[in-house]
Amino acid sequence: MVDVVDKATRSRMMSGIRGRDTKPEKIVRSHLHRLGLRFRLKSLLPGKPDLVFPKYRTVVFVHGCFWHRHPGCKFASTPASNLEFWLDKFEANVIRDARAKLLLRRLDWRHLVVWECQLDHRRLDSLYRKIIG
Repeated sequence: MVDVVDKATRSRMMSGIRGRDTKPEKIVRSHLHRLGLRFRLKSLLPGKPDLVFPKYRTVVFVHGCFWHRHPGCKFASTPASNLEFWLDKFEANVIRDARAKLLLRRLDWRHLVVWECQLDHRRLDSLYRKIIG
């Protein structure tokens, strides 16, 4: 399948995708902060977690369903054009995520994952309980 936009337009569109301080990250941070949790954003821990709770030795990753391949999620679609590139990219992301989680466990840190499609109050309240748990 051929892309519906030219290469320059696609490049501009892709360059606008943020890697940090995304809307889902801000939603999670705001909710947990309102509940009284304090956290760090920058860390040298494996996988560069989005939120770090040193008091609880817990980190949180806020994963985009598309980029991190949320199993069974409608947002984890695969582009039809440049298929080989995307499959390699997604595989590398999943492998990197698994390696980071393994390293965190070895360092005796708990890790939690929040998927962007699951950002509702009930699930974020559950995340809070798991962090302080």
